[in-house]
Amino acid sequence: MDARTHRSTNRRPRALALPVRSEISGRLVRRYKRFFADIETDSGEKLTVHCANPGSMRGCAVEGSRVRCSTSDNPKRKLRHTLEMVRVGRAWVGVHTTRANQFAALALENGAVPGLEGYAEVKREVGVGGGSRLDFALSEHSKDPRTAYVEVKSVTLAEGKLARFPDSVTERGRRHMDTLARLHKEGNRAVLLYVVQRADCEEVEPADDIDPQYGIALRRAVKSGVEVIAVRARLTARAISLDKTLPVRL
Repeated sequence: MDARTHRSTNRRPRALALPVRSEISGRLVRRYKRFFADIETDSGEKLTVHCANPGSMRGCAVEGSRVRCSTSDNPKRKLRHTLEMVRVGRAWVGVHTTRANQFAALALENGAVPGLEGYAEVKREVGVGGGSRLDFALSEHSKDPRTAYVEVKSVTLAEGKLARFPDSVTERGRRHMDTLARLHKEGNRAVLLYVVQRADCEEVEPADDIDPQYGIALRRAVKSGVEVIAVRARLTARAISLDKTLPVRL
């Protein structure tokens, strides 16, 4: 199938940044059992840290890569530190998937995502029937009475300047496409928001070679009226900043 661009304008959003304290730097020793990683800090200390990423982290789990981690003071946590980002080439890549949702929440609440401005109310973790939940529901727009349901996906995989999603088979992601399509059919706006957590990409596409069924579900949802928006984030040791929107190739 020939790729077509779903959203071709590269609009620069309002300046906005999510503070992140990634004060520990070092190198990745290994990532294992999905939610664990061993690192060696710059001072030579060996630490086991939490890896908040359910995907394969393809291309972002290379042993010896530079890493940055945050520290929690929560006494109930078994692992005090969390892997936040990995250096891939010349870019820091945010591998903490929850940060994508926190970043999206900040951007949506400040009207900083092009195409999703003007909503007075932003609700998080919204039930949408059938036991399903989506990340956000936007309402009380001055010109559009429809509720806008938004599902966020964190994108870390890339080939050259092309960001790709998913990095592993995702049945949950396919279900989200069907849910968004249903909500649009019921008269709502339905939006898939890709947060590309790396500043070295210029476009986004579905990774059909990794999960062809996800690509099918995405294209079917878009054909039915689901909108797709992609924003690129730039990461530093102290913040995740909103950079620009990216075109999505379907």
